[in-house]
Amino acid sequence: MIEQIFNKTQLQAIIIKSNYNKPGISFFTPNDFSQQLGYMNRPKGHIIEPHVHNLVERKVTLTQEVLYVKHGKVRVDFYDDNRNYLESTVIETGDVILLAAGGHGFEMLEDSELIEIKQGPYVGDEDKVRFEHNPENIQPK
Repeated sequence: MIEQIFNKTQLQAIIIKSNYNKPGISFFTPNDFSQQLGYMNRPKGHIIEPHVHNLVERKVTLTQEVLYVKHGKVRVDFYDDNRNYLESTVIETGDVILLAAGGHGFEMLEDSELIEIKQGPYVGDEDKVRFEHNPENIQPK
């Protein structure tokens, strides 16, 4: 299953649930995203020809990040660009989420291991603005 989180018409996140299964290759992101999120399901013996990637200069102005839940259960809280709470959802072992726009926060609902992929280099406090949220009012879908 693929889940998309929107704030009006702005795509905030794409979640590939662990039970997603489709033969071939699928990409879920628009071509203008700085992170591309795809899924491959290939049979035994399928060959991807060896290749190298060309040097292509890209301008990245917004950090987008991908989280893979290696183990555990995590509530993801979504916020608009003005830090207003929108909604929450839960991701769990095997799920992948691309955080594409707006704000987000997390609460580990179980002991959790996550793998994070995003553009670098990470520049610490210059990279993000932290803000308060009110978790007692948050209910996952």
